[in-house]
Amino acid sequence: MEKSQFRVLIKHYFLRKKTITETKEKLDKYYGDSAPSISMVKKWFTEFRCGRTSTSDAERSSRPKEVITPEIVDKIHEMILDDRRIKVRELAHAVGISTERVHHILHEYLDMRKLSVRWVPRLLTLDHKRNRVTTSKECLAMFSRNPDEFLGRFVTVDETWIHHNTPETKEQSKQWVSRGERGPKKAKQSLSANKIMATVFWDARGVIHIDYLEKGKTITILFKAIGQIQR
Repeated sequence: MEKSQFRVLIKHYFLRKKTITETKEKLDKYYGDSAPSISMVKKWFTEFRCGRTSTSDAERSSRPKEVITPEIVDKIHEMILDDRRIKVRELAHAVGISTERVHHILHEYLDMRKLSVRWVPRLLTLDHKRNRVTTSKECLAMFSRNPDEFLGRFVTVDETWIHHNTPETKEQSKQWVSRGERGPKKAKQSLSANKIMATVFWDARGVIHIDYLEKGKTITILFKAIGQIQR
């Protein structure tokens, strides 16, 4: 079937008050692999909810492809370098071209894509990175001289916050259900406000000491434990 014919079917199910999931299941049942994707069904349901009645493609702009010039590509590149979070529609408005052309420039000419930030435990300064490199080289030199003794004496330490109540993750709460059966529900829980800092020391054989920071105490008392372990 043509895409326009599938759109008519999607509109038919929409008018019959079917859900997106029910519509997708019926299309898969009768048309198999040729049925539209769930994202396409969602797209047209959204269009119909917003008042759209036509299932035909909207008229495209007759703007020629020659609108992409080196000057426009350079300008878009400069705007992105100035503001990495700039939106496509803002770029399109600034240079006077369609968002479709902007997408084409970003992907085909500049080979760029927009990614979400990646969370890391902490951001290291240049000094932090330099100290880590120096320490790693020193440890590597000691390991090269006597690997067995180095692994037997090397102690690592790290700190973590332990909450009094830690709810299970979404992955941990998964359950098996039959097709057509509604998914399980649970009340949303948050990490408890009460927490305690734990400093964990371990070597090649495993954890050798855990120190809990008492309420009202400063972090300086934890460093005494480090000295005791090293001695």
